[in-house]
Amino acid sequence: MQLREPGRCVIGVTDGALAGATGRYVKRLSDLSGLYGDAAAFAAAVAGEGDRIVYEVQDYRPSAESGDLIFGVTRMVPGRIGREFFLTRGHIHAKADRPEIYTGEAGRGLMLMESPTGEIRIVEIEPRAICYVPPYWIHRSVNIGDEALVMSFCYPADAGQDYGIIEQAGGMRQRILDDGAGGWVAVDNPDYRPRPQAQIDALFAGA
Repeated sequence: MQLREPGRCVIGVTDGALAGATGRYVKRLSDLSGLYGDAAAFAAAVAGEGDRIVYEVQDYRPSAESGDLIFGVTRMVPGRIGREFFLTRGHIHAKADRPEIYTGEAGRGLMLMESPTGEIRIVEIEPRAICYVPPYWIHRSVNIGDEALVMSFCYPADAGQDYGIIEQAGGMRQRILDDGAGGWVAVDNPDYRPRPQAQIDALFAGA
């Protein structure tokens, strides 16, 4: 067996950079079409603000093999579409029994989590707070602050991501809105469609 070399990366807390990263991708406003409840407000934001970057991810991927880890940093700018805060696409792991850890580095955010059966859990993220996303939970990050939300993350290298599970259900079961008083409120998503039992069973069976 050939051993891999150890690695070192340094997190830029203010700019969300990861010195030593092996990969990077960005999501612009247009990439998030269909995620927000207020379609008219989304169209107005794209027209008025241009196709700006909403969030970017830099990561370090030693391999994709079982037993290895991928880690990195997400940086999401502050903003709203109507009353709804900026968010990430969200996903469940393609191997749904894989967990993930997020650590707040800067800013204020939430980890919105949904079980396959539609239960909701919300964990607040702030600097040095660690959020554990258990296996089988769909998860999405939301920036509820007025500055960039920066989080580091780590998950098993063979986990993969399944983004379609959210789209197929019409979004996550709840949305996070500005409450008008400097805070946030979770409201039910009227477009949400519960998953068929066969799909839920397949997730837990590892199919």
